[in-house]
Amino acid sequence: MAIMQMQKVSICALKKDRKAILEKIQSMGIMEITPVLEDEEGLEKLNTASSRAVFDKRAQVADQALDVLDLYVPEKKSMLSSLEGKDLIDRESYEKLLEDKGKILEKAGKLVSMNKEIAEKRSTILKLENQIEAITPWLPLDIPMNFDGTSRTAVLIGTISGALTLEQVYAVLAEQAPEVDAVDVSVVSADKDVAYIAAICLKNEAQEVENALRTGGFARLSVKSRDIPSVYKQKLEEKIEKLNKEISETEAKIAEYGAARSEFRQVSDYFRVRAEKYEVLGTLPQSKKTFLLGGFVPAKVVPALEKEIGERFDCTLDVEDVKEDEEAPVLLKNNKVSQAVEGVLDSYGLPAKGDVDPTGIMSIFYIIFFGMMLSDAAYGLIISVVCFVLLKKYPRMSRGMYKNLSLFMYCGISTIVWGVLFGGYFGDVVTVIARVFFEKDVVIPALWFVPLNDPMKLLIFAMIFGLIHLFTGLGIKGYMLLRDKAYLDFFCDVVLWVFLLAGLLIMLIPSAIFASIIGTQLVFPAAVNMLGKVLAIIGAIGILFMSGRSSKNFALRLGLGAYDLYNITGWLSDVLSYSRLLALGLATGVIASVVNQMGSMGGKSVFGAILFIIVFIFGHIFSMAINLLGAYVHTNRLQFVEFFGKFYSGGGKEFEPFHSDTKYVDIKEETYL
Repeated sequence: MAIMQMQKVSICALKKDRKAILEKIQSMGIMEITPVLEDEEGLEKLNTASSRAVFDKRAQVADQALDVLDLYVPEKKSMLSSLEGKDLIDRESYEKLLEDKGKILEKAGKLVSMNKEIAEKRSTILKLENQIEAITPWLPLDIPMNFDGTSRTAVLIGTISGALTLEQVYAVLAEQAPEVDAVDVSVVSADKDVAYIAAICLKNEAQEVENALRTGGFARLSVKSRDIPSVYKQKLEEKIEKLNKEISETEAKIAEYGAARSEFRQVSDYFRVRAEKYEVLGTLPQSKKTFLLGGFVPAKVVPALEKEIGERFDCTLDVEDVKEDEEAPVLLKNNKVSQAVEGVLDSYGLPAKGDVDPTGIMSIFYIIFFGMMLSDAAYGLIISVVCFVLLKKYPRMSRGMYKNLSLFMYCGISTIVWGVLFGGYFGDVVTVIARVFFEKDVVIPALWFVPLNDPMKLLIFAMIFGLIHLFTGLGIKGYMLLRDKAYLDFFCDVVLWVFLLAGLLIMLIPSAIFASIIGTQLVFPAAVNMLGKVLAIIGAIGILFMSGRSSKNFALRLGLGAYDLYNITGWLSDVLSYSRLLALGLATGVIASVVNQMGSMGGKSVFGAILFIIVFIFGHIFSMAINLLGAYVHTNRLQFVEFFGKFYSGGGKEFEPFHSDTKYVDIKEETYL
């Protein structure tokens, strides 16, 4: 467990080499670039916004082409495809492909254009279908839809309220245009809302007739065509058929580009990486012939940076330690087991300046507590095997997912151990099956004891584990104080509390209260009892007088000491928090046993066997899921609240090196971290 030491690196190089240097730093992925000499006279920054925009647009075109292929030529993916991660390609093949990046980008542009063409044609089809829908009620009409009459007659074609009958329409005409005699109204079709009518009248009376009909909600036909509706509909359908055929042909052309999917991905990543490079390039101060670059680099890879940059380019590379008043970014370095728990630490906060990396120690307690809470060997076997298979089958998954699955694999192994110790195998499924279906008594004995039969015993051990956990946190705090040569703080804030807590424990163990919990009376020699009292008194008095040592006011000092001494209740609360190890452990066994009992309700029969299988599968899936969630949440709480509360502050900034942040592929490079 360690926080990697950081160093500050400053580079001054020739302006002509700035792109090559940035590319090399980007490919190495070991340097977090920070602003340098922002206000220095004689230096200026290059405006790279337009260049970045060009590269971003090209990457976007390739992304759009991939979206088109996903729409028309989708890849066959498994349910777990999200775990596959990015494709790994070697540098040589990548650079060879990029020689044709212009042609590849041109193909991507064609795909985007074809998709746009399809979208436009589908929009046209939608409009044509709306037109067909609009003229469908007029199909019985046997005159052109734009026909307006003869030299002496007028034809009014339109819609009117469907609530009006033909007699009511004539009544409206009679009321609103009594002087008009020669008018004939025909109903082409009708529904409950609209009637589709054609009215014939004299041409010189057409305006009066239309005005009269408008009082009834008349509106002229909006569709104008020299064809009769049936012919017009046929023509529209022919247009739609033609457009659909063209769309199918275009879709077939798009399908031919399916093999270029990998090319589009690599080109997209290429331009995306270039855009990132130019974004950083715009932040670098430069003169006419030189430029400056600076940032944080892990100390162990500084020699590699000096070799790749300092020896290959004409430049000055200065390395210095991080100053006391500076906060360096945090990069953790742990073994494989501890790395799995880094995600848990990150969710709380990375170590701040002066903190230690607690991941290594935390991982031990985390895995033990998790297994103790879940405590079913069968559940643990399923979890560990599934996680192991996924880790082996999908080695290219994201780093965060890899850590999470590794964590659950180790926790699954711990669960197996605790399940064997407690005798939990899908609860008591073996006993239930043997009793119900074979009428025999079969019990897999616990290697240690069964928590359901002896919960107080588990509670005692939970408290013991809790005390070890808490004292470990206090010990880490002591180490930090000794490391910083704060000897007085170490004595006052650690040693005195150890005296007080150890003394109280020695006094508690032989007490009647403790005896009632464990079921037996423990007796210490008189000297040990006296030692406990002495330690408790020394610790209490020391805390009373020394906790407020920063204050010169004696009364205030005593008040602060008394307040700190009152924190003994906080320690009691912390210890009691570990009773959740008992609660969650019992919950797993109880829920699993209830599932088994429910499954056995059908008795010894074919129906009973089927019922048992169904209830067993779904019941234990639910049980495993709910208890897995409970174990994860409460194990995290024991670390965050009880353990970290003793020594850890958090709030460190994660190390974010300038690297090739690709979206689709990873380029095989030499690794430095």
